Amino acid sequence: MTRFFTTLTVTLCLGATATLAISNSSQTPSPSPEARLAADGAFRDGLYLGKLTAQNGQPSRPGIGRWSNEQDRSMFMAGYQRGYSGSLNSSEGARPIE
Repeated sequence: MTRFFTTLTVTLCLGATATLAISNSSQTPSPSPEARLAADGAFRDGLYLGKLTAQNGQPSRPGIGRWSNEQDRSMFMAGYQRGYSGSLNSSEGARPIE
């Protein structure tokens, strides 16, 4: 009789452990929109080139031709615009008042 209860207890514990392991692995948190942008190569490229263009005082002329599909081109443009305008805004705040 003792052997039966021991086997039953071990079986129930293994079953509960397996159930908990399966239920926890299916719940993956979705990345935030900022994290998705940071992981996108076209967006990061546009962000870098936009900042660089603004810091050099050049007019905004994004070169979207370097990306082959529309999704990448739109992500590049979004990054470029954010980098260009963000760099201009930060440099305006750093200028001395005349």
